[in-house]
Amino acid sequence: MNKKILLVDDEEGIRRFLGLTLMEMGYDVKTAENGEVALQVYREFQPSIVLSDIKMPVMDGIELLRHLRSEYPDVEVIIITGHGDLDLAIEALKHEAADFITKPINEDVLEISLNRVGEKLSMKRQLKDYTENLERLVDEKTQRIVELERQTAAGQMVEKFSTILSSISTEVENQSGLFNELPCLVTLHNRDMRVVACNNLFKERIGDCSNMNTHQMYLFRDFADNECPVGLTFKSGRGQRSMATLAGHGEEAIPVTMHTSPISNKQGEVGLVLNVSVDMTELSRLKDELLATQHKYQRLFDEAPCYITVQNRDYSIAELNRRFKEEFSDGEGLRCYSAKQDREAPCDDCLLEKTLQDGQSHQMETVITTRDGAKKNVLVTSSPIRNVAGEIHQVMEMYTDITEIRRLQDHLTSLGLMLGSMSHGVKGMLTALDGGIYRLESGLRNNHVTQIQDALNTLKSTIGRVKKLVLDILYYAKTREPELQQMNVAEFLEQTAILVKAKAEKEGVQFESNLPSDLDAFEIDPNALSAALVNFLENAVDACEGSEREQCHVRLSASGNSDTVTITVQDNGKGMDKETRDKIFTLFFSSKGSKGTGLGLFISNQTIEKHGGTIAVQSEPGQGSTFTITLPRKQTCKILSSRKTPPRKLSAH
Repeated sequence: MNKKILLVDDEEGIRRFLGLTLMEMGYDVKTAENGEVALQVYREFQPSIVLSDIKMPVMDGIELLRHLRSEYPDVEVIIITGHGDLDLAIEALKHEAADFITKPINEDVLEISLNRVGEKLSMKRQLKDYTENLERLVDEKTQRIVELERQTAAGQMVEKFSTILSSISTEVENQSGLFNELPCLVTLHNRDMRVVACNNLFKERIGDCSNMNTHQMYLFRDFADNECPVGLTFKSGRGQRSMATLAGHGEEAIPVTMHTSPISNKQGEVGLVLNVSVDMTELSRLKDELLATQHKYQRLFDEAPCYITVQNRDYSIAELNRRFKEEFSDGEGLRCYSAKQDREAPCDDCLLEKTLQDGQSHQMETVITTRDGAKKNVLVTSSPIRNVAGEIHQVMEMYTDITEIRRLQDHLTSLGLMLGSMSHGVKGMLTALDGGIYRLESGLRNNHVTQIQDALNTLKSTIGRVKKLVLDILYYAKTREPELQQMNVAEFLEQTAILVKAKAEKEGVQFESNLPSDLDAFEIDPNALSAALVNFLENAVDACEGSEREQCHVRLSASGNSDTVTITVQDNGKGMDKETRDKIFTLFFSSKGSKGTGLGLFISNQTIEKHGGTIAVQSEPGQGSTFTITLPRKQTCKILSSRKTPPRKLSAH
């Protein structure tokens, strides 16, 4: 008997004392402090008995009992309970606990309970062994009965076949009946290896071979003397089967499958051999047609303008077309949810399950990831594949790539949302312009220089905001390819920094730059990248507004290697929390309230992506932010601008 026992109790003293007692009784003991730990220990230890307290933290004894009875029905559980927990003990018995004992635990009571459970386990094992032996005995007797029935059937078939052969012999003599009606090439041969008779179909296809030597039927003399199927049948007294080529009219080659059968005389000796040949010409033609059809449909399967998979009922992938293998992976044999969605279990809205249940086609939209990590929006359509019995044994799924359609739809939707939200922003800016003009006119009438200057500053600021908003809208609304030029990294970044220094000084922010002169050149669209970097730098300046630091600074630095250039924009402003960091590159998201449009960083991120670059963000509230932009020196997928004029000076956007 398995002398392993698992002791579960939240009191360490009880586990130690009771564990020693159980070991003295000869048990191999493992302990656990609650039901959850007990399940983990059980899976490794596999004891036959679990001794568990009822009241425990995390998972109590009743819940542990439910899990054990569900996952391991052969285990026996003894519940330990206090005098006040009898209701719980009764509930445990309802859940098929083997026994319960009360605290304080009496060793004699414990031993009696364990012996009773041990006897129960022993009886269960004996019953299991008896059942298995009985099943094995039934299987053996069943197989014996089947074998006897098979032998009886074979004897009856031999008897009937002998009767048929005898009747065929009579029909051959009379040249009538089944002999001539068989849709096969039939000949009858004697012991001299000559053709005694042939049926009408043989005469039409081959000719009248009566009294011809048996070997003359064959075109290529496939067999040596007496080793053809007919000769072997005379020798062995048993039927033969082989492939051969008969000589038809005009030396036409007729491939056949030959079946010979002995015909015994009254003395029990083989006197004649019946040779039935099946013309394989039509079968060969059908095989060729089938092969051609298979190639045709395989080409259609592979060249279809979508991704196609065929799944078995157990979710395993049976076939994939070429496009799927190229974009994703050769996942034949894998579970579909693993190969397509990288999941460990079937999808909640699995089309395979739906089609198997109702036999209908179903559709859904989803997103799948290519082997390169790209996300694709696809429209999935499932269709049942039925076998010859009309049962669904596989399901085909076709994935149509609608990524571009969804991108255009999202773009149009975004434009609509943008125009709606921008109208409120423009309305506020127009109000600010009206206010600035009113203050300007009032200052001019009263010759109030300070009021005039304030009004001009308001007008300049508002006009700048209007200009930036319009440029952002135009950039987002119109797709444009980068106009690439070779630019010196240090010179380009110095020109970009000049565009932001004035704003930093006005806001009282210290602007620093660390741009080594040996950074060499890189291929960029200077206007687009400058606008993107200005966005990052101006946001860094804006982040210093409201900061509790006495002195805020913004730093622009750069470094590089042979393949990439790294640009860093750092500030010690108010920083961002995780939620803001996750959303900063989202369309229409702005942390500036009414001062922001939600387009700047979204467009800047698109610009960096079009340059083949990446952006890393580090930020914590009150600790400032660091944006690290990495760009390739060479744009492998773009063509350099053909303009030969020197790069123009950059202006603010």
